[in-house]
Amino acid sequence: MSSTPTSVYDQLNALGITLPPLAVPAAAYVPFVRTGNLIFISGHIAKKDGKAWVGQLGRDVDTATGRAAARAIGIDLLGTLHAAVGDLNKVTRIVKLMSLVNSTAEFTEQHLVTNGCSELIGEVFGPVKGAHARSAFGVAQIPLGACVEIEMIVEVEA
Repeated sequence: MSSTPTSVYDQLNALGITLPPLAVPAAAYVPFVRTGNLIFISGHIAKKDGKAWVGQLGRDVDTATGRAAARAIGIDLLGTLHAAVGDLNKVTRIVKLMSLVNSTAEFTEQHLVTNGCSELIGEVFGPVKGAHARSAFGVAQIPLGACVEIEMIVEVEA
């Protein structure tokens, strides 16, 4: 366990979160790459009931639903991060999230959708380790028609 008062796993339990196993990539890439103390986690698409969470913000998905999809991605990202590092208590900082939101040209709440993931990361890692830089983009389409895709960069202990 970590020397911090509450381990990341205690926090996950308090939030009722069970980490998923590492997902097998659907194309020619790896789920994560570690270089030095940084872990780059490949983009994860929103999933619901084990399938792509399909839809477009501003057309058939509202902001609250997109936010829930982004939170679900956050849980999947944490599962991949756990597989990459073996112990989430070794995380020293969540560095950056990049969020792609499948949205109409008129939709302008990509940042609010992405908050679903950002807020979860903050709840799990706290206000220091969990505070991160972020980008949120509206895009015309995401693989499999998913409503949101998010990737993450994380700093870990040596």
